[in-house]
Amino acid sequence: MATIPWCFTLALFMVILLASPNASEAKMNVIDKCWRENPRWRSHRQQLATCSVGFAGKMTNNIGKSVTLYKVTDPSDDPLNPKPRTLRHGVTMIKGKVWITFKRNMHITLQRPLLISSFTAIDGRGVDVHITGSGCLLVYQATDVIIHGLRIHHCKSQPPSTVMGPDSKVIPLGQMDGDAIRLVTARKVWIDHNTLYECQDGLLDGTRGSTDVTISNNWFRNQDKVMLLGHDDGHLRDRNMKATVIFNHFGPNCNQRMPRVRHWLAHVANNLYQGWEQYAIGGSMSPSIKSEANFFIAPKLGNKEVTWRQVSQADKASRKFYSVGDVFENGASFSSQTGLGGAKPNYNQEQSFKVADARSVRELTSSSGVLQCARTLRC
Repeated sequence: MATIPWCFTLALFMVILLASPNASEAKMNVIDKCWRENPRWRSHRQQLATCSVGFAGKMTNNIGKSVTLYKVTDPSDDPLNPKPRTLRHGVTMIKGKVWITFKRNMHITLQRPLLISSFTAIDGRGVDVHITGSGCLLVYQATDVIIHGLRIHHCKSQPPSTVMGPDSKVIPLGQMDGDAIRLVTARKVWIDHNTLYECQDGLLDGTRGSTDVTISNNWFRNQDKVMLLGHDDGHLRDRNMKATVIFNHFGPNCNQRMPRVRHWLAHVANNLYQGWEQYAIGGSMSPSIKSEANFFIAPKLGNKEVTWRQVSQADKASRKFYSVGDVFENGASFSSQTGLGGAKPNYNQEQSFKVADARSVRELTSSSGVLQCARTLRC
């Protein structure tokens, strides 16, 4: 009987592997399914920009023939005179659209906050990139920004300082609290597949009129204050802010603000909540919050209530904060629903997506955070 050469057998196995999605891939969420099934993702990185949903919409303004492809090879950081091939040089000194990747695994310790220019995509797929240090990432008065595939942690506060900013201009900054990512008067921002933890203040803040934001597929863990949407109670510009929070994994060891919403319209859907201490989702100043098809696992001990509300007499009538299709385990509860049906996202065609049944959330969020992407296989 003739034997099959081992090289032919191996080749046949690889064809079958690439042609037949495995069980976990069959459960991919709508964003991941758009690009992760392509084994040639590394040669088609900009396909990612067509996959975003929610209020950010498609990020097609970040791609095209005019994009500068920039590869980071140097992990050092100079806040005022960025060296070529450093991350800071890529996000501030390159004019027009820029798509940033990394040559190898690296740890970048920021000496001061990193300002990100409009039309910038930071793409950490295929390597392991850690960002720590002072202030961390700041999207200030910028639009069309993608932040994907980074581990951002141990960010600390920074006193007033100056840094190199967009268009190679030196920018004065005030006090920075120590957030992993901060959005200030930013628009059309997509934050996807990052792992964020253990920062001095919070992990993600959206403030001062930032809007059209999608926060997806991230892993938030080991943090007191996780996500703040809305600057303060008196900042009325935040009334027009909109955010989609989908397919994220919160926990373990998260206390509160997943998110906390002031003024904003927030669609919070298909997220996994692995416990909390104070609360999971909070709202004040007439927020519009639709919690849809999330999976809430209450802590074994302590507070089982998902929500926190700060209610004034003035905003009782206008507040919309309710649950649709959520699953509650271990005694979790979502009490005092208000404005049922009122916080509709009203997505346009490029923003819309089908919210999955909450019972599938464990599978849909199983790859949250930074992905382990092989060089030639599916990510």
